[in-house]
Amino acid sequence: MMRSIKPLIPLTAVLFMMLVLGACASSTSPYLGGGERQRDPMMAQRLTQEAGDTSDAAEAEQLLRRALAADLYHGPAHNNLGVLLLKRGELYEAAHEFEWARKLMPGHPDPRLNLGLVMERAGRVEEAIEAYESAREVYPGHMPAIQAIARASLRYGLEHPSLEELLEQVSLRGTSYPWREWARERRNSLPR
Repeated sequence: MMRSIKPLIPLTAVLFMMLVLGACASSTSPYLGGGERQRDPMMAQRLTQEAGDTSDAAEAEQLLRRALAADLYHGPAHNNLGVLLLKRGELYEAAHEFEWARKLMPGHPDPRLNLGLVMERAGRVEEAIEAYESAREVYPGHMPAIQAIARASLRYGLEHPSLEELLEQVSLRGTSYPWREWARERRNSLPR
């Protein structure tokens, strides 16, 4: 009696796919070690807070990576890790973290602003301004984003349709006196 191998083909394909997907799942994140784990958002939040409380950058990075191991989907840990990487000049890695944070924190301007800073440092000024504008879209009136748009537009000689209005806002509500004074001087020197 001859046995058909047709029923074995789908079973073999399913087993192969399970092996491939299992291998992919364990390698999708540098923060998960050895496969899927249960998420622990409270631990991630606590570790992210501890990282913010320390002045030691190496310790802060270690805490943030532990936070992301506890919960890969903790946006503030991605954002804060991106800030540390940006300070070290690791632009590609920082941008990656800010992209994660942007997706995980859709209504928060900080990851967008930070991504803009990366783009600007990388010489991608138009993309930087787009990121700053995105921060302003999710949080209208976000002063750091307004300041970044005005500063980048002036620094790189780009035409911005509302530059005078942006400078007016910064001169009245800037995050510090030097920003307000800078905006007044720039606004007064604009061609009329």
